[in-house]
Amino acid sequence: MKRIVALMLLAAFSTGVLTACNTMQGVGKDVQKVGEKVEDKAGDCKDGKC
Repeated sequence: MKRIVALMLLAAFSTGVLTACNTMQGVGKDVQKVGEKVEDKAGDCKDGKC
């Protein structure tokens, strides 16, 4: 019985960790896109054409 509970807890923990990695990867991509937009806008404003 203890073994089954331990395996279920391990499976739940593993699923949570893998899901968190995918979520953080998605957030990282979103932040990167925002950073690129800010860089583009800053480049445009550098010439005084805001």
